[in-house]
Amino acid sequence: YFSIVKTANQNIVEMEIEKMFRRFAIAEKMLEERGLDDEHEKLIRALVIDEDIDDRTNSIFIELVGNIVTQCE
Repeated sequence: YFSIVKTANQNIVEMEIEKMFRRFAIAEKMLEERGLDDEHEKLIRALVIDEDIDDRTNSIFIELVGNIVTQCE
């Protein structure tokens, strides 16, 4: 991921990172609106080492790199 980000068109990289942060902000807002933000924070601390979370993180990286590479071709 990081090597691709360094060599790809920086405008595309910035745009894709901004999209990803926007998704996180929307998810966070949804949790807050449902009163689940405290529970979310507890889970973040509890799931520091978790294979499912690692797999999901890897999927996000793959999606992000795929979006960047597709637009740079």
